[in-house]
Amino acid sequence: MDQVAAESDASSLVGVDLSVSRAFEGSEEIGAARDLARSFLTDIQAVHGLPVSVRVLSTVQLVVSELVTNARKYAPGPCLLTLEAQGGSVNVTVWDSEPALPAVLPADPDRVGQHGLEIVMAVCQSLHVRREPVGKRITTAIALADDPGGDVAGRGL
Repeated sequence: MDQVAAESDASSLVGVDLSVSRAFEGSEEIGAARDLARSFLTDIQAVHGLPVSVRVLSTVQLVVSELVTNARKYAPGPCLLTLEAQGGSVNVTVWDSEPALPAVLPADPDRVGQHGLEIVMAVCQSLHVRREPVGKRITTAIALADDPGGDVAGRGL
């Protein structure tokens, strides 16, 4: 895995800065993107001792799957996935070549499909979309650890 780690105190979530990036070109690689996310989170837990709950592992894989699927479906050419652990969160960033920004559709229980961005927004602490000189970049943040009291960390509903 192409992983870069900053020298820091691995016992603290704050100050640890780890990342991995990979380009994906085919729709068959969506599973590989999920595998990269799982491997990245497993490594930061095993190697660096950072807590990663099963909920966080599943949530990050879901977000990666949704964002990479959208990039592969709506943008020509490759997309770039970057995962970063920093400041107690995992940032999932997907760049693609399509300049059109995604639209969040109003809730419609009768609509089939196009709920991916709604799901991502519901499970992440934040979602940022910005145009780039070529294409766009979508970045989400997901808390690495659950609340010590047992509550799910993340956005309040």
